Amino acid sequence: MSATTQHIENNVDILEDDIYKISPDLLSMLLKDHSATRAKYNLQEREEVKQVNIFWATDIYEQRYGKGNGYDYHDPITIENIIKKNGNVVQPRVNKSAEEQLKRTREKAEVFTPSWICNKQCNLIDNAWFGRENVFNNEIDLPDNTHDWLPAEGEIQFPNDPEKTWEKYVSDTRLEITCGEAPYLVSRYDTITGKYIPISKRIGILDRKLRVVSERCDDEDKWCHYALIAYQSTYGYDWQGDNVLLAREALFWTYIEYFQAKFNKKPRKDTLMSIAYIISWNIWQMDGLKFVIPDSCKKECRNDSPQIIGLEDNNPKEMRGCPGCLNSDMPELHNGIKCYIKDWTDDNVIKFSDLLK
Repeated sequence: MSATTQHIENNVDILEDDIYKISPDLLSMLLKDHSATRAKYNLQEREEVKQVNIFWATDIYEQRYGKGNGYDYHDPITIENIIKKNGNVVQPRVNKSAEEQLKRTREKAEVFTPSWICNKQCNLIDNAWFGRENVFNNEIDLPDNTHDWLPAEGEIQFPNDPEKTWEKYVSDTRLEITCGEAPYLVSRYDTITGKYIPISKRIGILDRKLRVVSERCDDEDKWCHYALIAYQSTYGYDWQGDNVLLAREALFWTYIEYFQAKFNKKPRKDTLMSIAYIISWNIWQMDGLKFVIPDSCKKECRNDSPQIIGLEDNNPKEMRGCPGCLNSDMPELHNGIKCYIKDWTDDNVIKFSDLLK
C-alpha cells in the first residue's frame, strides 16, 4: 500500500492533492457540472465548450479568503483553489469551526446525521428488501446511552427469489436527497464525531453493495464490472458545492479502499476515470425544491407588457421574476438551468424533474 493511500485511510479529510497526484484529469472530472456544461453547449449552438464546474454556493469561503479571490458565492470551484497552498480549503463539516457549522445550519438547514442513525435507517430499507432483519449488522444500545453495531459474520445470504438475487441488490437504484457529504451512501467516517470507520464496519448504501460484490466476485474483472454497476445505481444531490465535492471524493476514495482491500493493489487509472465519470453524473449540484442548478432562475420579460408604438426604445418591456418562483404550485415553470442525470442502463440523459411525472 502506498504512503499516500495510507495517509488518506487514517484521516477523514481526503486531500485534493492526493487525487491530483494520481491524475489531474480525475480531480477535474470530480469538479464537473454536467448540467451546466450541457446548457452552455446548447446555448452556443453545440459548439465545443470549456467544462463548467460546480460552484461554491455558499459565502463562507468568500468571508474567509476575501472577495475576488475565486471563493465568491457564484465562483466555480477550480483545481487551483483547492490544491497545494490551498489544499486545506475544503474540509468535512466536522473539521469546520462551530461558527461555520451554525451558519450553514441556520441558512441551509444543514444538519448531519450520526452514523448509528444512518445505519438504523439503511437497515430499515434492507429489512424491507430482504424480508428479514439484521442482514448486514446487529444494532447495539450501550449502557452509556451511545450506540454501535456489530457486522454480520459470513457471506450475506439472499432470499430464494429470482427477483432478490445479489446482482439485483447491487443494481437496485438508490438516491440520497440533500446528501451533504453522503453519509447514507458511504460511511468512511462518522460525520458528527469525525471518527474513521474501517471497511468491515461500514454501513452506507454503496458500502453494502460493495461488500456483496467483494463476497461474490473473486475475479478482478468481474469485481470491477459489478462495482461499476453499484456506482451507476447510486445517486445523491446537494445545494452547496463543497458538499458535492466532499461527497464525490468520498465515493471515489471508497472505490479505491474496497478494491485494495480485495486485491491488495491499486486500481488502474483508466478504471478510476470511469468511476469518477459516473460519480460526476450521479452526485450533482441541485436546488432540491426547484430541480435546477442553485440560484439559476432569472427574471424575464413579460409578453403582455404594453408598448407605445414608435417609442419602443424609450419604453422597455416590464421584467418579472421566474414564473416558477412566483408560483410555488407549478415547479415545472422554473426557468433556471435544469438538472440532468444519467440512466446508465441505456446510457440515456434524463431531466431530473421529468422523473417526478
